Amino acid sequence: MQKRTKALAWLCTKAIFLALFVMPSCGHAASDTNSPPPIPKPGPLAQPRSLQQVGLPLDQTRATIPPDNPQTPEKIALGQKLFFDGRLSADGTVACATCHDPARAFTDGRPVSIGIHGRPGQRNSPTVLNALYNKTQFWDGRVKTFEEQAELPIINPVEMGQTNMDAAVASIQAIKEYRDDFEKVFGRPPNGPDIQRAIASYERTLFSFNSPFDRFIAGDANAIDDSAKRGWKLFNTQARCNKCHALSDNQPNLINFTDNDFHNIGIGIIRHHVVPLARQAEKLVNSGNSAAIDRAAILTDFSVLGRFLVTKKQPDIASFKTQNLRNLLLTAPYFHDGSQETLWDTMDHYNKGDGVQNPFLDQDIQPLALSEDDINDLVAFLASLTSDDYKEPAAKELARQRAIAKTNRPQRDTARAFGPKPVQPPPGP
Repeated sequence: MQKRTKALAWLCTKAIFLALFVMPSCGHAASDTNSPPPIPKPGPLAQPRSLQQVGLPLDQTRATIPPDNPQTPEKIALGQKLFFDGRLSADGTVACATCHDPARAFTDGRPVSIGIHGRPGQRNSPTVLNALYNKTQFWDGRVKTFEEQAELPIINPVEMGQTNMDAAVASIQAIKEYRDDFEKVFGRPPNGPDIQRAIASYERTLFSFNSPFDRFIAGDANAIDDSAKRGWKLFNTQARCNKCHALSDNQPNLINFTDNDFHNIGIGIIRHHVVPLARQAEKLVNSGNSAAIDRAAILTDFSVLGRFLVTKKQPDIASFKTQNLRNLLLTAPYFHDGSQETLWDTMDHYNKGDGVQNPFLDQDIQPLALSEDDINDLVAFLASLTSDDYKEPAAKELARQRAIAKTNRPQRDTARAFGPKPVQPPPGP
């Protein structure tokens, strides 16, 4: 039996190694015959946003622009063109906008993203809106800047499928319009770093405020209803949302409602044996190579390890970045794996203090004893963080989610929600 167990472990390790380093360069698997979704068109919601928005932090916004990549209208326009152009991908079918659709608040509405040849990834697409304020990018924070972030999906075999940035540059270099654009903006032919700089410049114009809650904080007491006001109070007290969503008692941060930190909140732990995976990742994933982490996060079961892939520290096992709460109604489904369909599911997950078998659960996750009315109020508050640009689609999505929540609540566990905080098992050797 022991020999058989060792053999199975060896086969598992070999399979993950092949997925990381060999399989992407081989022929397409049978599951790769599907097509990715159509690339969205750059309509009004894709345009650079105005700085004249209630709640927009002007000084912090200007501070996000790096000295070595100043903004110009021409560079921003070039970045927007590249963002929506499938020719950056290996076969012309996938663009940045495939996973970051402006109509969906720059997400894609799927549990996990679909890339070249219809290949599914392992992670949910986070919004690009207000990502300029993030201290790190991606769910596991594997890079810090937009410029670094822009490269990795292009060369990931599951996303845009280019073998390297040189291949992407060759695709762009072959197009006269782009040769002219790059000469005009940068004074030189297309190249990898300038492609990244242009896309980053466009993404830094995608800030989104002007919500009812912003007007409420600015002094309009009638901007949100009583339910949302009760939800805001719960957010900072009984519901404990402020423990991760960046609201200290004496200096609240209302930009993105995130602490820019990483937490294990109990998602996916029971489905995955994270400790053995972590041991394998320590040997197979080079944390000094962002492209290697990117492949592990998108191609393999190592994805569930989250921040651990970057730090190799045990407390970071299955920890993921606290997400921006703005425009949540447009960014469903929720969490890093897209496992929760509605905001009610999300609140039910937190309400029961999920993580009975999770030794790495964040210390602030515990049963909340929230009533159904409390949960409805919290959802009303979260809905008030919707920017005016998305008012109509958000109202439709709220109605859809509310209808689902009336009949289907797979995460609800009232006994646990109103019970004591469970004792967590030790992490193990």
